[in-house]
Amino acid sequence: MTYQGYGMTIPFMGVPLHEQGDWIRELADLGYTDVWSSEADGADGFTPLALASVWAPSLRLGSAIVPAFTRGPATMAQCVGALADAAPGRVAFGIGTSSNVIVERWNDIPFDEPYKKTRDMVRFLRTALTGEKVKADYDTFSVNGFKLAAVPQQQPKILIAALRQGMLRLAGAEGDGAIVNWLGADDVPTVTPFVHEGGADKEVVARIFVAPTTDAALVRDWGRRLIAAYLTVPVYAEFHRWMGRGEVLQPMWDAWAAGDRKAALEHIPDDLVDTLIVHGSPEACREHIGRYQANGITTPALAILPFGLDQRQAIRDLAPR
Repeated sequence: MTYQGYGMTIPFMGVPLHEQGDWIRELADLGYTDVWSSEADGADGFTPLALASVWAPSLRLGSAIVPAFTRGPATMAQCVGALADAAPGRVAFGIGTSSNVIVERWNDIPFDEPYKKTRDMVRFLRTALTGEKVKADYDTFSVNGFKLAAVPQQQPKILIAALRQGMLRLAGAEGDGAIVNWLGADDVPTVTPFVHEGGADKEVVARIFVAPTTDAALVRDWGRRLIAAYLTVPVYAEFHRWMGRGEVLQPMWDAWAAGDRKAALEHIPDDLVDTLIVHGSPEACREHIGRYQANGITTPALAILPFGLDQRQAIRDLAPR
């Protein structure tokens, strides 16, 4: 059977990492099954999960996602292998292309052939994590004689971040499933069939941004800023064109390209914010999250947006019932 979980994104914004132990332990007590890290401009994708593996040994540890570009193959294998060794059978390693902003602008690494780079890294990890010596030429890199010395007792799952058809099919064919992001509940049936071409048991994990507050004006104000920051990045722009939102988003894209940030925000309609960010009373939020699950998401990975709310209380309010 396909794993069914209910996760939370860590670490929590504005809380020092070393002070989050009680928060993580409470997640397990509240019935959350997973914690999911990310890697952009905050903590790296591994340290919060390593801490959580000790703080709450029942939780599954997932990354959503670690970029395929920003570590060499051997270093990536060491990082994934060490986490899998620390938490046997509890690791779902999520890898993806990331974006040109993170890879090129922030890390000074060419964002070349992202599909092939992710595919090659997955193929390399499948071999390297078993302890087999790797001497191979992939399309995007070569490895000459690497052998992982600390082989995990149980192989981790490998999930692939995916937006459009090619990556979604790759996630189903060569991964244990897909990780999706910045989509509405009603978009889920569009993406899942491509993953399930690789098998009906493949996971589809979604990071879902949630603000459990009834102050809709506040959420929409901040939500527009988030949407503009993300959906102007080429990979997300193309995804939403594929989702059929090109006409809705074009005025925002045009204003952004012209350098008029204020106009760009004004061109984002309320209903788009309401589609992409779950908000309202805790009961309304749980119902909305349930629509993602009903439409095919196997594990929602909630990301609390602290728009004028108490994050700790939000975690409690959104806990699975």
